[in-house]
Amino acid sequence: MAISGRFFYVALAALVPIIALPGALTWLLCLGILAALLTADLLLAASPQKVALQRVIPQGVRLGEPCTATLRLANESPRVLRGEVKDGWQPSAGAANALQKVSIRPRERAALAVALTPTRRGDLFTHHVTVRSYGPLGMAARQRTIPAPGVLRVLPPFHSKRHLPSKLRKLRELDGRAAVQIRGAGTEFDSLRDYVRGDDVRSIDWRATARRRDVVVRTWRPERDRRVVIVLDTSRTSASRIGDETALDTGIEASLLLAVLAERGGDRVGLLAYDRRVRAKVSSTGKGNMLNAMVQALAPLEPELIELNTADIAGAVRTVTAHRSLLVLVTSLDAGAAEEGLIPLATSLARQHVVVVASVRDPAMDDARLDRTSTTAAYRAAAAEHALNRRAAITAVLQQAGVEVVDAPPQELPPALADTYIRLKAAGRL
Repeated sequence: MAISGRFFYVALAALVPIIALPGALTWLLCLGILAALLTADLLLAASPQKVALQRVIPQGVRLGEPCTATLRLANESPRVLRGEVKDGWQPSAGAANALQKVSIRPRERAALAVALTPTRRGDLFTHHVTVRSYGPLGMAARQRTIPAPGVLRVLPPFHSKRHLPSKLRKLRELDGRAAVQIRGAGTEFDSLRDYVRGDDVRSIDWRATARRRDVVVRTWRPERDRRVVIVLDTSRTSASRIGDETALDTGIEASLLLAVLAERGGDRVGLLAYDRRVRAKVSSTGKGNMLNAMVQALAPLEPELIELNTADIAGAVRTVTAHRSLLVLVTSLDAGAAEEGLIPLATSLARQHVVVVASVRDPAMDDARLDRTSTTAAYRAAAAEHALNRRAAITAVLQQAGVEVVDAPPQELPPALADTYIRLKAAGRL
């Protein structure tokens, strides 16, 4: 039972006529009247146990975008339900009006719209709804917390999607679907043309030459139907915060842009989220929209505070494809983890695949390296310089082993990784 603020005003009005009575009789009468008012108001309140609930929650919403969850209430009691309803969403769901007043007649229904603006990616939960029912005088209330579980899946924002049109235009130029057609090294046959001095004699088509009685050569273009495998590191290094997001969030953005670009470029794409086991696995060979499948699989991912098991990554990649592929490792270049696991792994994989290591760099380190305005800042600058030098040394070792490295700040990593994919495809290395 709850007692409202209105109780005191109603009680005061009822007690004014008897305040003049003498002694203990006054107090007895006052207590009796108060108890009677409270009891009567409580008995006339609609029972919250006779309130039926139903939720309608969107299937998914992008991070930062507003949405509306609907709570439908049915008053199955014979009395008017006057009171308040509070929906128990967790704070990161951003419920702007979780507490709302209601007035529902007997045997009627009402729908409450709860405005949500999520501030965190993943599955956000609500477990219950609290209903407080007041009597007609508003003096007392009956309250009940009703179990009503619900889940809202908050998808990655995919801000890097704005880069997709320009990257697709570059791909169309490579494939000859735009006005400019680029022919170069590759393994996919393009056309026949007459031999000119300087052409590689290995490109001569002898059968066509015999038919035309003139030397004819084949032209090639980069093969389209290739395999692209993205391995997204979800180990402890992905939990580092860079600006307002984690390294994992930036990796998800870069992976989404590359996957969509490669799929629309005609390649087969597979994605693994991995630390010591496979956290998510998506392939473009399956039915349905690959982008939707990827965002649904990546949405609930959170960094795991464990070391990356680099020894088993090669085996996990073989479950996706056994053929030569473009293998993109979205991981950290920080010293320690990279020196012990990443360098041997990437060097080994580069013998069979074209390997690209994509890593996000904290721009705060570049700023700290230049600040020497105080003794503390100078020490911080020295530490930043040391970290960047070790990062550059790791990059040099990887590049000597034939591994492509993309090291960029959060906003620049997705388009830089996409440009590397287009460059490798134009060079015929895929």
